Amino acid sequence: MKLKICGMKYPDNIIEVAALLPDYLGFIFWEKSARYFNGVIPKLPKSIRKVGVFVNESIEIVADKVQLHDLQAVQLHGKESVVFCEELKKRLPKEIEIVKVFSVIDSFDFELLKDFEPLCDYFLFDTKGKLPGGNGSTFDWTVLEKYPSTKPFFLSGGIGLEEMPAVNEILKTNLPIYAIDVNSKFEIEPGLKSIQLCGGIRQYISKSN
Repeated sequence: MKLKICGMKYPDNIIEVAALLPDYLGFIFWEKSARYFNGVIPKLPKSIRKVGVFVNESIEIVADKVQLHDLQAVQLHGKESVVFCEELKKRLPKEIEIVKVFSVIDSFDFELLKDFEPLCDYFLFDTKGKLPGGNGSTFDWTVLEKYPSTKPFFLSGGIGLEEMPAVNEILKTNLPIYAIDVNSKFEIEPGLKSIQLCGGIRQYISKSN
């Protein structure tokens, strides 16, 4: 299982978290977010994939950010359509991963995923809330028991160290969980991650693997 730490904002903090070698670091390019990133990403270990998080952004801006920051993945956290994903896939280099986010509370229509499958490398399931992400609450993961696809996905939504036993239980299923995505429960303030907590989750996942 991979680890993605999202909502990185401050250069020194980014370097400290990167030293823990998560598999992905996420940078939010949505201006309304408290974790909005508008700086220069420090040099990171090559093993870490940089993810740009976008919310209903234009294809041109997504492509520009990918080039500017040398991103290895884009995460679409808005209401991006199948047509948008199709056009974006054509525009980006083939090696750029596309992650499409879907928000869940207590139910989900998995038929919505079908047309996105050939266009995305991964799905990400997050908790539906007031904001596109970073709401700090979990959803009912048993909903995913009806997941009909083999497409690997990121599990997100209010995951903290205290949720890891429950994460371990869902990992015992046959669900194709590729990674967990953590954010707000590992922060001192929005965008500033606790090195102690991030180190804890990194160690926890290393032992699980």
